[in-house]
Amino acid sequence: MLPFHKAVESEFNQLNQMVVDQLHSDVSLVENIGNYIVEGGGKRLRPVSVLLVAKALQDGHPDAVQLATVIEFIHTATLLHDDVVDESDRRRGRDTSNEKWGNSPAVLVGDFIYSRAFQLMVQLNNSAIMKVLADTTNTIAEGEVQQLINAGDPDTSEQSYLEVVRKKTAILFSAATECAALLCDASQQQSADLAAYGLHLGMAFQLQDDVLDYTGDSDELGKNIGDDLAEGKATLPLIYTIAKGSDEQSKLIRQAIEKKDTSQIEQVAKAVNESGGLQYTQQLAEKEVEQAINKLSSLPESDYKGVLTELANFSLHRSH
Repeated sequence: MLPFHKAVESEFNQLNQMVVDQLHSDVSLVENIGNYIVEGGGKRLRPVSVLLVAKALQDGHPDAVQLATVIEFIHTATLLHDDVVDESDRRRGRDTSNEKWGNSPAVLVGDFIYSRAFQLMVQLNNSAIMKVLADTTNTIAEGEVQQLINAGDPDTSEQSYLEVVRKKTAILFSAATECAALLCDASQQQSADLAAYGLHLGMAFQLQDDVLDYTGDSDELGKNIGDDLAEGKATLPLIYTIAKGSDEQSKLIRQAIEKKDTSQIEQVAKAVNESGGLQYTQQLAEKEVEQAINKLSSLPESDYKGVLTELANFSLHRSH
């Protein structure tokens, strides 16, 4: 258990139990796939951020665990759909659900988990939270479509890529922290600051993932090194290398993206390192973390505010 899980250990355990309870279905395949995903673990940073913000603002809220479960279910549903779209066969060190059961069951169970998230959300009876989450899920879908359009395109711009990251990944972090603020009746300033904190945290998290895709260990990451390249994703280290690397490096990367080819992954990893692509991506991630931490200034001083700072720093200093 990571330090920020320990800080909300009781609520985190309740979250895990609620996730299991709310995956109940009379259809056995729904429960089988749902429980398989839950058993796969994951850091659950998005729901944990809900619990931490609630603690920082109000020393907790009786509905914080339910809101955290909503966030976790939305995230889980997007992962199920992602793996089908990306044709992924490995996540968190295990077979993906689509690899194990097939695409159709994975998509349909993803739909079940999405709808269960909205059932739980309606029970919170908070129209402001419902609006944020409705807008967020719509934005995530847009990001997914834009990423699909960009796949295999070596001319994807840095701006276009970062917009996909904002829509596909960072926006749910932002929704988690903003909705926790809304749940706790935080001030307008605190709610806006916490939404921005989550957005910067999510941006940093994904940028660090981009770095780890070329520097991490596949067993620690729980996925294959170079998976993004195999899907034709022009991530930031690749985009930077195409623009700033040598002609030879640029050509290598362009061809790999166009062909979705990982046969020269070692040469690609060497190119993004020598061109400064990894360093550039890391620097952007560091700036995002700095901005995230600055957005915590409107929170009252507490141990939980400190843990939210630790969470932001963790997005950088991790190996998976």
